[in-house]
Amino acid sequence: MARVSQAHLDARRQQIIAGARRCFTRNGFHATSMQDVFKETDLSTGAVYRYFNSKDELIQAVAAEAFTSMRDAFASATRETPIRPLDEVLSDVFSRVLEEQAHQAGAESTGAFAELILQVWGECLRSEPLAITLRRGYEDMHVVWSELVRAYQEAGQLPTNVPTDHVVRTLMALVQGYIVQQALFGDASSAMLRNGLHTLMTANADT
Repeated sequence: MARVSQAHLDARRQQIIAGARRCFTRNGFHATSMQDVFKETDLSTGAVYRYFNSKDELIQAVAAEAFTSMRDAFASATRETPIRPLDEVLSDVFSRVLEEQAHQAGAESTGAFAELILQVWGECLRSEPLAITLRRGYEDMHVVWSELVRAYQEAGQLPTNVPTDHVVRTLMALVQGYIVQQALFGDASSAMLRNGLHTLMTANADT
């Protein structure tokens, strides 16, 4: 029997995650069954269970992928030269990632994918493995955002008399709030985020 290449295994795993993401975005976690995933991916029960033992494992994989996408996007922003204004980088990168994830999930709007993120947060209250995945994702994001904040501090665009961690945690809270607004109201545009950030960041300079 011919050996299956690692590339094929990775592609099949990605196919399953993509199908699960579409199901979760369309129907929610609780209304989605493993049978729905089999149908969405056009794969057999055995083919899916070879990679994931349960729906909870699929939820963890979808959450981990979302974090990886966000982390990589912001990591690339730290390497930009010259660096753009922080409000522009945050709004552009974040809105682009939401749009990409929504497209991959087959959602008609970024609001639908934001709703999926809220579901992930809610599931963390009942699932310790998912909570661990989420904490690891935030830890990775914290590292990348710390590098980003330090780059702006070194460039003189952010004050250095405030601990980097405090700035990072505040920016994370702002982005989380943006996700909540996008999920609940659907009108949180990238322009709104950029304009609000710019106003807050330049408040002292304008007085």
